[in-house]
Amino acid sequence: MHETKSFFAADKKLLFILLCMASLLLLYIKIAFIENETAAFEFLQDRPQGGILQIINALKYFSIPFIYAWKFVVIAFVIWVGCFMFGYRVTYSQCFGVVIGAEFIFLLPEVLKIAWFMVIETDPTYNDIRGFYPLSLIHFFDYNTLDKRWAYPLRALNVFEIAYCFALVAGIHHYAQKDRRYVWTIVLCSYVLIFLLWLVFYVIVYK
Repeated sequence: MHETKSFFAADKKLLFILLCMASLLLLYIKIAFIENETAAFEFLQDRPQGGILQIINALKYFSIPFIYAWKFVVIAFVIWVGCFMFGYRVTYSQCFGVVIGAEFIFLLPEVLKIAWFMVIETDPTYNDIRGFYPLSLIHFFDYNTLDKRWAYPLRALNVFEIAYCFALVAGIHHYAQKDRRYVWTIVLCSYVLIFLLWLVFYVIVYK
């Protein structure tokens, strides 16, 4: 009975479908009403490069559920291993549900991005769109002159990533019902550690 009162204990298939649908809608709005309205796209749309961009956009739509599925499988496994190492009896299925629920946080920056370019900065360049991520470290740098190997890490280090960690802690705490300080240790030693190592690896291998 206790689990049904938590968002993280909701039906995983339903959460996954809702997440994919919301992501598809936001991606469509961003592409159709922002990216396709840039001068660069209008210049290329009647050229062969325009057709390539259309194909890339179509692949973005198609890939959403597969990217999510892969991400959730990996992160849930990392967190489950962390729980196991600290002696917490949290199942992999429960970790998977926590990861899906926490992912909804990352819809908010997409909403803010769409609002920014549709209401405030209404005539952006394609680079403006690519270099924008709300409340991230990339805003302290000029995207046009920044070494591109740093672009993704600086976008990834943002306030919403911190909120995501809080959501993971809340989800694990819901199932484990242990001291939150220990749950934070699990998240820091599993997800956060792997996340930071991934960013370092990305910077090293980027070409």
